[in-house]
Amino acid sequence: MIFQKIRKQNPLIHCMTNYVVANFQANGLLAIGASPVMADDGHEVEEMVTIASGLLINIGTLNERMKESMLLAGKKANALGIPVILDPVAAGATSYRKQTVQQLLKDIKFAAIRCNIGELAAIANVDWQQKGVDSGSGSISVEVEAQKIAQLYNCIVIVTGEKDFITDGTHQQWVTGGNSQMTEVTGTGCLLSALCCASYAAGNQPFDQLLETLSLYKKLAEKAASSTRFIGDFQIAVLNELHRLSKDGEE
Repeated sequence: MIFQKIRKQNPLIHCMTNYVVANFQANGLLAIGASPVMADDGHEVEEMVTIASGLLINIGTLNERMKESMLLAGKKANALGIPVILDPVAAGATSYRKQTVQQLLKDIKFAAIRCNIGELAAIANVDWQQKGVDSGSGSISVEVEAQKIAQLYNCIVIVTGEKDFITDGTHQQWVTGGNSQMTEVTGTGCLLSALCCASYAAGNQPFDQLLETLSLYKKLAEKAASSTRFIGDFQIAVLNELHRLSKDGEE
């Protein structure tokens, strides 16, 4: 099982992420036995990425300093063959975010993109009303546009929501399950991106590894919701379930 495999390997996952979710991401990675590092200064990101197994770029609290650091780290990771995962948080909310994502996609080769439907629409240039960091509203064919983006950038595209969709441009799969409480705690999508980064780095069948990660994340959401009554406890239950799955596997 992928989380058990990650625990055995103890990969260093370099997260260039946002300050809203950094603690939750770090604890989630620790829960499955990975080693998180959250370096984002331009003076050290290239050196840090050289010792990492995977690099996550998350633009949640974007600024110009971080943007430059992300470009440095991403290019270094590409040169070293280290997989880079993109989480284009709220990519369609402002023109600055959209332009930044376009530049990142142009200058960095991403192994995978993990986004919600609104962020997919922004990358695909489909009309959409994004509501801050939430997915927003509009009309889009997830399957068609995700497949186009996967083929255009030669990467795996994951679109998460009530149902998740994954494609590498050739293969595709829907993943059902989960619990709506995941939308009531900040950072659950961002944590999933970090887990996907660790999963991608854990073997040589990335599509299958990421598909298993999506399935497990849906299941642990259900388990966490069934064992808690209050939303504050739910976040802790998610971390507990990650820890249990990485040690004991599925029940």
